[in-house]
Amino acid sequence: MNPAAAANRGPITLGLMMATIMSILDTTVVNVSLPHMQGNLSASPEQITWVITSYIVATAVTTPLSGWLAARVGLKPMILLAVAGFTVASMLCGMATSLPEMVAFRILQGITSAPIAPLCQAVLFNINPPERYGRAMALFMMGNVVAPVVGPIVGALLTEQLSWRWCFYINLPAGIGSMLLLWRFLPNEGREQRRFDFLGFGALAVAIASFQLMLDRGATLDWFASREIWIEAVIAAIGFWVYLTHTLTAKHPLFDPALVRDRNLVAATTFNFAFNMLLMCGITLLPLMMQGVLGYPVVLSGLVSVPRGAMMMAVLVIVGRLDAVVDRRLLVGVGLLLCVAGFWEMARFDLSMSPERIVWAGVLQGVGQGIAFVPLATLTFATVDPRLRPDASAISNLMRNLGGSIGVALMQALTAYNGQAMHASLTEHIAPGDPVMRAGLPAWLSPETVEGALRLNAEITRQATMVAYVDNFRLMVILGLLCAPLLLLLRPPAKAAAPPPPLDAH
Repeated sequence: MNPAAAANRGPITLGLMMATIMSILDTTVVNVSLPHMQGNLSASPEQITWVITSYIVATAVTTPLSGWLAARVGLKPMILLAVAGFTVASMLCGMATSLPEMVAFRILQGITSAPIAPLCQAVLFNINPPERYGRAMALFMMGNVVAPVVGPIVGALLTEQLSWRWCFYINLPAGIGSMLLLWRFLPNEGREQRRFDFLGFGALAVAIASFQLMLDRGATLDWFASREIWIEAVIAAIGFWVYLTHTLTAKHPLFDPALVRDRNLVAATTFNFAFNMLLMCGITLLPLMMQGVLGYPVVLSGLVSVPRGAMMMAVLVIVGRLDAVVDRRLLVGVGLLLCVAGFWEMARFDLSMSPERIVWAGVLQGVGQGIAFVPLATLTFATVDPRLRPDASAISNLMRNLGGSIGVALMQALTAYNGQAMHASLTEHIAPGDPVMRAGLPAWLSPETVEGALRLNAEITRQATMVAYVDNFRLMVILGLLCAPLLLLLRPPAKAAAPPPPLDAH
């Protein structure tokens, strides 16, 4: 550990947190402002989604490069370049006047955002001794998991009070402040001359880009009923196959083979992949359910999510101190069970429930996330060689993000399919001439008039969609319990051996 870094741990950590929160917040803060962008940029509903898709794909493709760039350019220069590039790209996004400009600037924003979280995580491990890993990861996770929760709230407030452009301009003070702190206090570290694996990165980039496009556009294009989705799936499969076979035979692959031999890194990354599939589903589906089925306004649906983030932050502070004294595997297991309990509560939702029930389910999951994330991050990197931490962090972040993307795409597809199936099942019991049915329906839902039939169909759709969401939450309970055996693969890091006693001079 660098003595200069240890002496300036406070301002360095603040600069890293500002950069991390800024980059992660941008993945969700823009979502609620898309309708306003659509009008200003003269885009269709399908075209405006490229504002989100372009950013996600660019980030996913560039993330594997983080470790190589940090080794070749230097950790400090690379972080400064990434933060500076992201800040400039944010300003350009706020100034965009057309959809092509916005998409181009969002791609630049995604490229510069990709190295920020992995490299900041690696630096936090480098500037802290092992006994402080838990506290360092608690701070990092505050930005990593709370930012996506508060992003829609911040985006809604900025869009309503100012303009959608301020969803991007808000990054400027954070970016400038982070650069000043890191430039002043973060010490330089040595560079490493590493060969670049062009074939490995090219194959992986093509595979990730195609796979991410398939996930993001699948729901819009009716999945494998679309030729585009088939093409993207085939290209992704070929790219992954080329990358895998090349990596197993290359002398200098994109990632050091020592990373694969680190049991904790592999096991924790696998668990993180599955765990984030569940958590991102909950974070994504709840606002859609509240706004689309329960009729909550955007601001209210955001406020209902606040207790989840608040509890998560409070628990992170506590767990950061417990991490070094309690078995980390036990903490992860308790956190997983609390998240499953939250999904079980969500599986009992209904259309007549109060917002308090949604808050309670969110609090359970917030506490569970706060308990699990710190020890999980510590177990992931505690046994990794410091030289390989940027690469390990890049892999961990990539797999976590892919897990979230897969989970959200899968659950959205199941929601649409189950909603349609339940709608068909409910309408089978609707017979306009049935006197029993007429007696059980209010006059405004009478199917014997055009207006009443439309209202009745809308109500059936709402009921069917709610059933589909509840079925998804039940599935998440099962998947969460299936993740539990993965904890058996984790091992606590070996403690350093005590130094031998001094020899007796006499």
